[in-house]
Amino acid sequence: MIRVVVSGAKGRMGTQVVEAVSKAEDLKLVGCYAPLNEGEHIVCADGDFVCSANLDALLDEVKPDVMVDFSLPKVARGNVECALKHGVHVVLGTTGTSAEDLKDSWERCSCNGAHLFVAPNFTTGAVLMMQFAKLAAEFFDDIEIIELHHNGKADAPSGTAVQTARMMAQARKGKKNIGPGSETEMEGFKGARGTEVEGIRVHSVRGDGYMASQEIIMSTPGQILTIRHDSTQRTSYMPGVLLAIRSVMSLEEGFVIGLDKLMGLA
Repeated sequence: MIRVVVSGAKGRMGTQVVEAVSKAEDLKLVGCYAPLNEGEHIVCADGDFVCSANLDALLDEVKPDVMVDFSLPKVARGNVECALKHGVHVVLGTTGTSAEDLKDSWERCSCNGAHLFVAPNFTTGAVLMMQFAKLAAEFFDDIEIIELHHNGKADAPSGTAVQTARMMAQARKGKKNIGPGSETEMEGFKGARGTEVEGIRVHSVRGDGYMASQEIIMSTPGQILTIRHDSTQRTSYMPGVLLAIRSVMSLEEGFVIGLDKLMGLA
């Protein structure tokens, strides 16, 4: 039985993780960390939990095997370091922290052999979308990514969009878009062409009607290829989260990024 603490347990994703973990026969929820909801109760299949505002004390008390973090970008790195120092393996779904910073945290804080698994996106469809886009990237002159999320998303561009752009840029081996970038933006309209991630334009859309979507548009003379993925419910992330929880303790490498590694795609 894998003992699990959920960080950000009262958030949009955290509540889904709590439910999924508590219903899994091989997992057991043992604690909930939600500092903005200190003292509130979370009732699920594994019991009645009081939200803690002291992660260090919680980890020391319940001694979990794994912590899942879906919190906020400004606090996620600190949460990760706290768990690693306790020898607790971490599954990180909070985006907004660079891979370099996360690796630094793991190298400094994992003295007890704890692993850190990070995924920009936990939906299998999004992972496949990124793999398809990487495969196609070298065959097109221009690539633009449009990511669309709900108004509550705390970071822009999304971690999925950044990771997609980097994967495609790697496949393109230094090839840049032929089309114009920010140099064509009219005075007073900075950002009209989005931002640039390793030579690929990325545009962020936010609106109450969206949950999580991404569209990759690739063009070359005479043809356009569009690849799109939509998550319409947060339950779509849970199979990937559960896979990560079950896999993180047995990773051959202590620091791993990407659900594709667990799906056998990389």
